[in-house]
Amino acid sequence: MVLLEHPHTYTIGRSGTRDHVFLDDAELAARGITCLDVDRGGDVTYHGPGQLVGYPIFDLGPTPDVGLYLRNLEGCLIDVLADFGITAGRLSGYTGVWIGDRKIVAIGIKVSQGVTTHGFALNVSTDLSLFTHILACGIPDKGVTSMALELGAAPPVAAVEDAVVARFSERFTLSETPATHVA
Repeated sequence: MVLLEHPHTYTIGRSGTRDHVFLDDAELAARGITCLDVDRGGDVTYHGPGQLVGYPIFDLGPTPDVGLYLRNLEGCLIDVLADFGITAGRLSGYTGVWIGDRKIVAIGIKVSQGVTTHGFALNVSTDLSLFTHILACGIPDKGVTSMALELGAAPPVAAVEDAVVARFSERFTLSETPATHVA
């Protein structure tokens, strides 16, 4: 699994359209935001500082149960949030992790030949105002939130990374390998 924070970026998944990004190219450039089409599932989302993005790379086998993988991914991140005192869950009909009708974790994956790519974006101390320039996840009537907003202060991203690694190791029965931090 690769864990990181991206620079300011909007990504448009296979279900999204450029119309869901409300800034033109000049406005994006002026704000220092990159906009990319990507081959994951889902619609438009934001990635940036204060958001822990995870790219789990798993071989799901010859007959992958993608739905089970997604539910396990959500469950792992629900457990991570619980480790920090945040009660989160699933929202019927939607992918991701939610607190009420506010998404705290976006999930968009790709499975090719049984192997997963792409993954999740957990809002730790994300500048949520950057979601106002997109139709986040293609959902017009739901909001976004962050750990900082829910807790009143952001936990250190490194502590969240440690919790993600521990919970993934438990949920997916993996052995932990010491992290390699790259600047």
